[in-house]
Amino acid sequence: MTKADGAYRTIAEVAAQLELPASVLRFWETQFRQVKPLKRMGRRYYSADDIALLERIKNDLYREGYTIKGVQKRLKEDPDQVVDVIPVPTPEVTEAFVQEVADIRDYLARYL
Repeated sequence: MTKADGAYRTIAEVAAQLELPASVLRFWETQFRQVKPLKRMGRRYYSADDIALLERIKNDLYREGYTIKGVQKRLKEDPDQVVDVIPVPTPEVTEAFVQEVADIRDYLARYL
């Protein structure tokens, strides 16, 4: 069964769509106050706007090479900017992604 375009998506669905681990999305919630999925009975549900914001964050971090603080600043300065298409990452971006996942793993190990 396929969901309607405007339907809320679970964290697993969004993670698969963005090709990111769900742990990254949960970490981004702690770093970007704009990421506020609907939470019901311990589960996260993302709207189309939430997903567009996550795509923008992913693009800024992995394609544009911004730091988390840099993306936070960009979101504060221009909250309505969205990304139409996320291009295929370059090897440098892939390396940055691997480092970010390692940083997230370390963060989660410290605080969970």
